Amino acid sequence: MKICSELLKFQLVPDESEGILELKLSDARFCRVRHCPVCQWRRSLMWKARAYKILPQVVTDYPNYRWLFVTLTVKNCQIKELRENLDSINKAFKRFTELKVWPAKGWVKSIEVTKGRDGVSAHPHLHILAMVPPSYFSHAYLSHAKWVALWQQCLRIDYHPVVHTSAIAKHHNPSLLIPEILKYQVKESDLVGDREWFLELTRQLHKSRAIAVGGILRQYMRELEEKNQDLIDESEETDEVDGKSLYFRWERKLQRFNIE
Repeated sequence: MKICSELLKFQLVPDESEGILELKLSDARFCRVRHCPVCQWRRSLMWKARAYKILPQVVTDYPNYRWLFVTLTVKNCQIKELRENLDSINKAFKRFTELKVWPAKGWVKSIEVTKGRDGVSAHPHLHILAMVPPSYFSHAYLSHAKWVALWQQCLRIDYHPVVHTSAIAKHHNPSLLIPEILKYQVKESDLVGDREWFLELTRQLHKSRAIAVGGILRQYMRELEEKNQDLIDESEETDEVDGKSLYFRWERKLQRFNIE
């Protein structure tokens, strides 16, 4: 992580404005450590770019459907018990989606882990972008109390968990919530300050899935679940100018990039 992205290669590509060239990142030495802030940021950008392209088609195909933003939580746990708790949360969410009253016909689920206020524990929770039919806001509506009761039932716990639900306005674009759903899995601020907490977090989250897609959205957004280790976006065709490239190297003492 310390040497991540110290060397960046950019292609010179023509801009829409005549006579102007833009820089497009074409190569970089990413460390690809899962919780590296730079690699998390790059991965998040790629997830968002894909989702922004896909969602307009979903809205076109299902124009009368509405969208909910749901956050499902549990009590904090010790960092060494995080994997066990995440397994329980994921199983509980699967039970939730199998209930007859589950309202969403499609959903994107992301896992976020923050550090507890005590600075020691971990707070795992789920963010869900849920696609619901128009009938949800009439006879199929779930009150806040019902959401809490159902989530408690699926978790099989003896306390009332915290649940947040909000509906996206009828004519608003669900893409507005993509940055919140497809952001970092762990805040950068929680990755520093406690070496042992960070190392244990890395062990606990090893090979766990950060993003999952379900229901009818899977046919649109399945690629969000794929393990794409290439953090350079090669999907866009570009016209490179005479094969020219620029290199920038991070100068640690100066705390800035210098052109080579």
